[in-house]
Amino acid sequence: MAQGTKGVALSRRQLLRLIGVAGGSAVMYQAMTSLGFAAESTFTGVPALGPAPRGASVLVLGAGIAGMVAALELRNAGYRVQVLEFNDRPGGRVWTLRGGDRYTELGGATQDCGFAPGQYINPGPWRLPHHHHGILGYCRRLGVTLENFVQVNHNALLHDPVAFNGKPQRLRAIKADYQGQVAELLAKATRGGALDEPVTAQDQEILLASLQWWGALDRDYAYRPCFESSDRRGYDKDPGGGPGGAPVFSAPIKPADVLNSGLWGFLPLGELHDMQSTLMQPVGGMDAIARAFGRELGDSIRYRSKVLDIRQDEDGVTATYEDTGAPGIRQSARADWCVCTIPLSILGQIPMNVGRPMADAISAVPYTGSTKVGLQFNRRFWEEDDHIYGGISYTTQPIGTIGYPSHGYQSPGKSVLLGAYVWGHDADRFNAMSPAQRVAQAVEQGGRLHPQYRDEFDNGIAVSWHRVPGAMGCFAMWTEALREQHYANLCAFDGRIVLAGEHASYQPAWQEGAVNSALDAITRLHQRALASGGKA
Repeated sequence: MAQGTKGVALSRRQLLRLIGVAGGSAVMYQAMTSLGFAAESTFTGVPALGPAPRGASVLVLGAGIAGMVAALELRNAGYRVQVLEFNDRPGGRVWTLRGGDRYTELGGATQDCGFAPGQYINPGPWRLPHHHHGILGYCRRLGVTLENFVQVNHNALLHDPVAFNGKPQRLRAIKADYQGQVAELLAKATRGGALDEPVTAQDQEILLASLQWWGALDRDYAYRPCFESSDRRGYDKDPGGGPGGAPVFSAPIKPADVLNSGLWGFLPLGELHDMQSTLMQPVGGMDAIARAFGRELGDSIRYRSKVLDIRQDEDGVTATYEDTGAPGIRQSARADWCVCTIPLSILGQIPMNVGRPMADAISAVPYTGSTKVGLQFNRRFWEEDDHIYGGISYTTQPIGTIGYPSHGYQSPGKSVLLGAYVWGHDADRFNAMSPAQRVAQAVEQGGRLHPQYRDEFDNGIAVSWHRVPGAMGCFAMWTEALREQHYANLCAFDGRIVLAGEHASYQPAWQEGAVNSALDAITRLHQRALASGGKA
């Protein structure tokens, strides 16, 4: 537990609030994810279920990653599997928008995506950490080609409307100056004898040498304009050829200005476990994973199926649903067992005869709001003018994030970047706007980092997750108190029904959580089916 002033312990809520004040909502979200037990995946391989009981069947509700993992492995074990999916595509929140796509949100606002061929935006997941072994394993197994996703780009921008009179700073400059000034202070303390007791003379020499290298200090252990510091933060004039090729060293920002800017709060983001290199993305869009699962499952998935009611009895589970293309005509699907992966934000609105513990758990967990805005520009000015190839710029404005494409470098013509990744109360405000207003805000705020926005903007599309039919939220927002009270009940079997999805994992918001939750659920289902011979 963090300690506040006068030894008073800070709660995690207070700590997140302080982080949010210092570094903005994007930093607070990342810290929140870290406090939410972000850790290396426990995936050790697909469980060997063995043969299913003769004639045993399973109904899977939802063809997101959890539902399709469950369906694929159960089918391969010999179960008769049928999947009901609300959307007309596989993937659920694993979703990619391209030119020609039409999207209608809750409330009726419709957007037609006007992106050029080959351009896209991922409204949901957009990166795959190297330690998410489960989802990466399915990519390998299903033939999904991956490429690098650039998380940290030292040439990207950090911005606050107040700091430095609103002028964006290169990440490398803030990082070098913050690091160098801290190293200089430590070096002064070391040379001044402040560490005589805890550190031996030999250790002091090693410490000074390490600080000199880490902080780019000069031979006098000072952080000032020199080759060492400019090699980290960049030069005022880069080294070149010929008589005028000598570089011009850059002047570090004053220590007080670095600290007061708060921009240092963005520096650790690429060091969080889930954001550390190497990260990856599917070539051509995140929905490549969903489409690969969809091809594998084929006719096992029934699309455009809106579940209206879920009922279980001693012999099985029946889901009543309607085709969203022909509403009003009720149909039903029945199986011995049910794996339900519908987001809790939707499932809580569907009648289902489960016990009070599971019902309370479903209704207790809120879903966080988030908005993503994809912006298409007439050219890649961030590469041509600003020399930013991939990576992320951060701002304390509501848009939070500008993500540059990690593919198609130096391509001519139109290109798309992530113009906003909005969280928290800012997402609530974006949610209340029309799609056109969200796009306009992204263009206005992004223009404070890149003045080229005004002249180069072509078109955009905005997705606010609380307005997405079939989801009504971005991901399950657990707290420690909610987990202690409801998590076990959420994951436990209720008769013939078991839940799975990122909400039933300690990896919320990640596809890896969906994979691990699904594999755990079907392992327990198979054990129950064997024990009962496939019947109650």
